[in-house]
Amino acid sequence: MSSINEKPQADMSESPAPERVQSNVAGVDDFDLTPQEQRAIMKRVDIRLVLTVGAMYCVSLMDRTNLGATNIAGMSEELVLIGDRYSIVSLVFFVTYIVFQPPSTIIVRKIGPRIHLGAITVLWGSTMIGMGFVRKWEELAALRVILGILEAGFFPSCVYLLSTWYTRYEVGKRNSVFYMVGCVASAFAGILAYGIMQMAGLANLSGWRWIFIIEGIITVLLGVAGYWLLVDFPDSKRQTWKFVGDRERAWICARVNADRGDVRPQPFSMAAYLRVGTDWKVWAYALLFFNTTTITYALAYFLPMILTGNMGFSVGAAQCLVAPPYAFAGIVMFATSWVGDKYHLRGPVVVFNMLLCIIGIPIMGFHSNAGVRYFGVFLVTAGANSNVPGAMSYQANNIRGQWKRAFCSATFVSFGGIGGIAGSLVFRSQDAPYYKPGLYACIACALLNVIIVGVLSIAFKILNGQADRGEKELEDHEEDYQPGFRYTY
Repeated sequence: MSSINEKPQADMSESPAPERVQSNVAGVDDFDLTPQEQRAIMKRVDIRLVLTVGAMYCVSLMDRTNLGATNIAGMSEELVLIGDRYSIVSLVFFVTYIVFQPPSTIIVRKIGPRIHLGAITVLWGSTMIGMGFVRKWEELAALRVILGILEAGFFPSCVYLLSTWYTRYEVGKRNSVFYMVGCVASAFAGILAYGIMQMAGLANLSGWRWIFIIEGIITVLLGVAGYWLLVDFPDSKRQTWKFVGDRERAWICARVNADRGDVRPQPFSMAAYLRVGTDWKVWAYALLFFNTTTITYALAYFLPMILTGNMGFSVGAAQCLVAPPYAFAGIVMFATSWVGDKYHLRGPVVVFNMLLCIIGIPIMGFHSNAGVRYFGVFLVTAGANSNVPGAMSYQANNIRGQWKRAFCSATFVSFGGIGGIAGSLVFRSQDAPYYKPGLYACIACALLNVIIVGVLSIAFKILNGQADRGEKELEDHEEDYQPGFRYTY
């Protein structure tokens, strides 16, 4: 691919000719691409990249959160999940999920997304199939540990990959579509699980075992397809599928570089990679995601049981009633991301989502009418799940440098895994059927996120003001410096 640095910048003092157009990032040469060609390029990128990783994330979410469906489908009785055994089986996944995430963003850069993501998807799908044949709860817990190792590399690698293809105010909608495809599609896993349950008795296997087996087979097939459909980083020379040509990729790299100045990674240095951890803002973003995923995982693991125990719905109804709140969440998710991209807002989107949770959790937990409590489920599900891409975009807009981006993606998602552990524990079996301590914990997480956004907004205002006055650069390290970069509130 020809170097984009060899092409001179367009002269911004003159208006472009009518048949040509400057990129939507100021100062970027259009590489003789018409507006129609530019839109077509980005549409091809969206289809090949966003939809592919979204579909793969669908099975990732489905495979890590289908315990709730299998538990009420007979697994609890057959494997004798008494006491805290169900919580143990839920949370052991996150131990290895957290530990094995930091290396993933380095590995995906070295070997490429197609091999890395395709291989781990096939392997964890095979692990899911194995869960359908366990005879003891300890065997299930052991396979969940292996599942955590394999899934650890998926989400941070996807977040990192998406951030390299789009400018700061394009990534919000793409993050929302990526997560929405996975979230909404996996929401219908309850309906899918209910249908698969009807296979009970086939080959002398229980219905809950078939849930693991069939969903595992789907994952393996999608992992194989992912190898052929996934794309590499825009600056990579490993491209084998020419869905965009060299000139088109050069234009993509140029516009991302003009927006952030970090399209190409610096040579890897472990010291420089770990030095990113000295920036307190990195941990604030990670804590935002911890609080968010505590709520989302608590819902994913325990909502079927809340619907059957707290609200009195049947098992079949509970499996199906999980889907509508997630469908509503998809609408809210895309709407808030669209507003955030259009008006260059990030913090207010996070606050809005958390307010939905703060309003919805008391309704879900404490109202006397089951129908009204179910309405509260809509608000909580929408707020918590919309905040996943919201927090992703908030973080992505306010970091620079490829290895800093890689480090932040790993820590960000690792804290999300810690939130998964917390979400596995907040709704304890001894608190059934009302789970009041868990509800209070989720409210506290939402409130803490509002406070974190407030603190970050004050810090951004101070730092941007110092940079405007020429008192301080926004980055501590020369390789991450870009004149004109400002934090997004």
